[in-house]
Amino acid sequence: YSFIHSFIPSLIHSLFGFKSMDATKKVLNPNGGLNGKVIKAEYAVRGKLYLEAQKRKQSGKEVIFTNIGNPQALMQKPITFPRQVLALMTCPWIMEKDGITDIFPQDAIDRAKDYLAHMPGGTGVYQDSRGNMHIREDVAAFIERRDGFPANPEHIFLSDGASVAIQRCLQLTIRDEKDAILLPIPQYPLYSASINLLGGHQLSYFLQEDNAWGLDIDGLDKTVADARAEGYSVRAIVVINPGNPTGQVLSKDNMVALVHWARDNNVIIFADEVYQVNIYGDRPFVSFKQVVSELGDDAKDVELFSFHSISKGVFGECGRRGGYVESTHIHPDALVQLYKLFSVSLCANVDGMITTGVMCNPPKEGDESFPLFQKECDDIFQSLKRRAHKISKALNNLEGISCNHVEGAMYAFPNIELPPLAVEAAKKEGEKPDSFYCMRLLHATGMCVVPGSGFGQRDGTFHFRTTILPQEDVVERMLESFADFHNSFLKEFSNPNSKM
Repeated sequence: YSFIHSFIPSLIHSLFGFKSMDATKKVLNPNGGLNGKVIKAEYAVRGKLYLEAQKRKQSGKEVIFTNIGNPQALMQKPITFPRQVLALMTCPWIMEKDGITDIFPQDAIDRAKDYLAHMPGGTGVYQDSRGNMHIREDVAAFIERRDGFPANPEHIFLSDGASVAIQRCLQLTIRDEKDAILLPIPQYPLYSASINLLGGHQLSYFLQEDNAWGLDIDGLDKTVADARAEGYSVRAIVVINPGNPTGQVLSKDNMVALVHWARDNNVIIFADEVYQVNIYGDRPFVSFKQVVSELGDDAKDVELFSFHSISKGVFGECGRRGGYVESTHIHPDALVQLYKLFSVSLCANVDGMITTGVMCNPPKEGDESFPLFQKECDDIFQSLKRRAHKISKALNNLEGISCNHVEGAMYAFPNIELPPLAVEAAKKEGEKPDSFYCMRLLHATGMCVVPGSGFGQRDGTFHFRTTILPQEDVVERMLESFADFHNSFLKEFSNPNSKM
């Protein structure tokens, strides 16, 4: 509440130029006139530091926004083929023009015509609330190729990015304040914010930083036993793999153990797998759908929601807002209610559906677009891999910082040992120590990162999350300025005579 009542009003005045007003005359006012669940919800990725960075940018100073996984905002080039298909579907009359094949490849034209044939009226028409069936069939075929097991398009819902699908499935799951959802710590704050908005209870389980951020199954037993003793109904467990913000990739053994645990404890698995293409180490990505399917009768009652998105991977089409959820072993009547929830918003945006279809059914070898598509994807992926290694190595070379190697996703989540004087200075300013560090970093270098407290962390530890997305020339400069800042920060607050 202190953040809402002190920071937000001044921010509104400075950013939007609103004149002061008498709050008592407004229905929506900060003194009891707002939904308490909204006030309680926090989303650190676009919290105080991000807003301060926006002010800095408006003043003409440089800002490197490494706070959010937004690849194209950091100059990643869009992949050509999906943009060609979108262009052709948005203006289908150009396909009838002479010489169109001199501008667009034939397979992009064929794909646009194929999708439009299954979209009467074109891209400006509402689709089925679950998403266009023809595109859902492409998604199902992709899942089957990936996992080696059938996927039913009737169990796939297309959504405005994975986030909306996650929120809908949480809304279906949470009945009241006694329903608990297990979240990994650190976690992506979409989950904690959504649980607060829906009136549920967040139940935290800690990932093991000293074991490559792996899952501790034994720890889950105690967490759940304690919660049930307090009267909570543990409904679901969220697993983010590859990890956000941690950048880890789970081992298959760890996943099998978790599926068995979910079966034994009658808990739904929410598998957030939006970074499945972003694998930079030796450990491969394996989907929870594959693990559940391979276990056969041993996991036939394990309920699973699996999420994917066009925002990550190598597409990086965040603004297109496309993604999907696949349901496995979910009761048919529950799916009817999920359909109803999706129907309230009529349907996801059609451009997002189209891009999801292209992601799941890309150009194949022999297609005219295949060589360029493959080169663009490989160039982006190899660059991300180099940046993951470079950033991990640079962070680990600094005094007082340790960082698990970035195996996957788009983030590093280093552990920072803050001097006691820095912790004391933060408390005097009413700040969390990692937020204090990150704010100083922003003002010294222009780097906008997210403090670890925004994702959750063990007491007494401090972290921050940075993306690996700035282009390679920017990364070099960014790491140099970060090292200068960090060394200067340690020097300042290791000196007992430093000003606080």
